Amino acid sequence: MHGSLLKQVWVILFGLHFVSALYSQSIEPKPDLTLQGTVSRADFMHYRELPFTVPADVTRLSAELSYTDKDKRTSIDLGLLDNERFRGWSGGNKSFFTLSDTDATPSYLPGPIRPGTWKILLGIPSIRAGVTSHYEVKIWFGHATDAPAVSTFSREPLRSGPAWYRGDLHMHDGHSDGSCTSQSGKKIPCPLYRTVEAANARGLDFIAITDHNTTSHFDAMRELQPAFDQLLLIPGREITTFLGHANVFGTTAPIDFRLTDTVPNFNLLLDRVQQLHGLLSINHPAQPSGESCMGCGWTVPNTDWARIRVLEAVNGGITSGPMAGIPFWQSKLDAGFRIVGIAGSDNHNSSTPPDRATSIGYPSTVVYANNLSERAILDGIRGGHVFIDTQGTKTRGMEWSATADVDHVATSAQMGDILGATTGHQVRFTLKLHDVKGASPVVLCDGKSVDWLPTLPAAGEEEQRIGTWRSDGAPHWVRVDVRGPDGTLWLVGNPIYLNPR
Repeated sequence: MHGSLLKQVWVILFGLHFVSALYSQSIEPKPDLTLQGTVSRADFMHYRELPFTVPADVTRLSAELSYTDKDKRTSIDLGLLDNERFRGWSGGNKSFFTLSDTDATPSYLPGPIRPGTWKILLGIPSIRAGVTSHYEVKIWFGHATDAPAVSTFSREPLRSGPAWYRGDLHMHDGHSDGSCTSQSGKKIPCPLYRTVEAANARGLDFIAITDHNTTSHFDAMRELQPAFDQLLLIPGREITTFLGHANVFGTTAPIDFRLTDTVPNFNLLLDRVQQLHGLLSINHPAQPSGESCMGCGWTVPNTDWARIRVLEAVNGGITSGPMAGIPFWQSKLDAGFRIVGIAGSDNHNSSTPPDRATSIGYPSTVVYANNLSERAILDGIRGGHVFIDTQGTKTRGMEWSATADVDHVATSAQMGDILGATTGHQVRFTLKLHDVKGASPVVLCDGKSVDWLPTLPAAGEEEQRIGTWRSDGAPHWVRVDVRGPDGTLWLVGNPIYLNPR
């Protein structure tokens, strides 16, 4: 009781920061049901059914079996029957399973979670005479609007501690229009595992596989996540409409993509994503749209940009020219919208050579997050704590921050944050550069280059630049680009927002 009260006090004192830290730990929600009982020698080589009721509106069911006397050679196998059919048998090789309409732990079948009487199926292949073993089955009921406490496909963060994590947020495989070559050299729909292998070979920390409108790839992702326990797999899909494309991350629930037909306007689609705690990013918005690629450019009428949190500023290798997303993104920043710029390779062939744009991880989105979990990565993106590595290197990096002393109280901000600095107050900017020797930083205030800190080429692998600016009290966005010796754009930083309206 004392510990519970202490947690409540901490939540009040530290608010969302505490909640974020809480979710960064491996914390299981309280089970909705617990089934308990005993088995003895009389149960040897028999099966036992444990009925339980699944209520309406459940979209995911998870269960975990534990039991005593394993040291005395008791073994209890695990399986599941729904109210219509057999749903799986993991025997003694798994103590936990989860299943939904889209995905299931291997050994179990994905499919609808219909209300009614289901049964946990226990088998007892081994128990000695004179032994009575106690079992407990915890059952959790999930709903479409539940946000994952940690990750959809993993119960724990893959890595602990705050860091800059590198990933690719846009790619395709054989579940949509991704292709590669077969053993005999034929072009085939590319198996999802090849995409994951290529991402792992590049050294990425996370990926979102975003097949067009479908959710069929989630089952394969769940199967692969335990094997790739250093590469976070985030559920994603590319909502592909006639008026534009947008990635949605962080939910496996159905989303109707039929804009102009069953979905009359884009706000209704946004409402659904918000209800599901998903994160939506508008893709390649500056590309043309027409017969060659209907909906590739963003042409949704009356888009409410105040509701758009994320935009793909770099798609593939496009950083300049009429199809580049950066000018489109900056036009929205100029209009006063705080939109996070991210990148995606938009890879459609996992065999694309790694030194070529649109290969997996080229470009990369680099996110500062509390740990390597789906919840933490998406929260880092929502917060704008992001920069883009346009060539998907493993080590190039930047940290852009600002501080101001207002009314004798020091405040600070990093990329994505808001900093208040009234007229006359001095703002101190700090830029840290990593592995960009020979490259030059460019500070952009409202899209125009300013000389607020030194912009000479970096002489070493690690450098820090400091500059100051006296606030005029007006709203501004200030971000940094880093360009290589030949002028090529290497890094794209997200803004710090000064005195936003």
